[in-house]
Amino acid sequence: MQSVLWAAGGTGFTFLMTSLGAAMVFFFRKKSNVNIQRVFLGFAAGVMIAASVWSLLIPAIEEAEASGMIGWMPAAGGFILGIAFLMLMDNLLPHLHPDSAAPEGPSSTWKRTTLLVLAVTLHNIPEGMAVGLSFALAAQHGNDPAMYAAAMALAIGIGIQNFPEGAAISLPLRQEGVSTGRAFVYGSLSGIVEPIFGILTVLIAGGIQPLMPWLLSFAAGAMLYVVVEELIPEAHLGEHSHVGTLGVMAGFLVMMILDVALG
Repeated sequence: MQSVLWAAGGTGFTFLMTSLGAAMVFFFRKKSNVNIQRVFLGFAAGVMIAASVWSLLIPAIEEAEASGMIGWMPAAGGFILGIAFLMLMDNLLPHLHPDSAAPEGPSSTWKRTTLLVLAVTLHNIPEGMAVGLSFALAAQHGNDPAMYAAAMALAIGIGIQNFPEGAAISLPLRQEGVSTGRAFVYGSLSGIVEPIFGILTVLIAGGIQPLMPWLLSFAAGAMLYVVVEELIPEAHLGEHSHVGTLGVMAGFLVMMILDVALG
């Protein structure tokens, strides 16, 4: 039960940061600067890459080896399943990314605003899983303070990159003609899947401990799919991509420092 409360707190923080980012719609009415968008997208990508390695894949390998398994097998298997899950969701759910003209997935009569929210909501799922699993892992190791510190570092890192993510959904919605209040609500709700999936994965992991290496690497594969499929390409649109590249490096550096310093 304690791990569920920790996961609720961690993912609640990431949800709060999404909401704070969405609140930027009350202060900025005009289209945001393209270079700032690239930096934010790159930063989010860097955070997720570092989190996938330090907070998910390495612990997955260590957990597998501690259980007597070949370390790389569940890590690789879960990683592939995470990628397959996001690919499946991308193909089954209609969604629209900001600055894209045509929606992805099956054809739908849903409004552009709904499709925009779905795009961000879909990609928030692995982030919630990652934070929840980190707290579940700490609980399985006898409430190890160092592991709880590492889980909190992950929640902080994901929360930091969720701030611009919330703005990245509310501001385009406002530009689509949605009222300021509704744009804020939709932007905030795009992050609600993080507490939901974070708590669900804690409950699953707590009941079936041998699944932990698979679940950790599953979240890593899903997060890296988002990075490679969406964040990095969008961060490098245009002729000059240095700002996007520097954003990736900064995000990776911040998440690495958080994980090592607090873990």
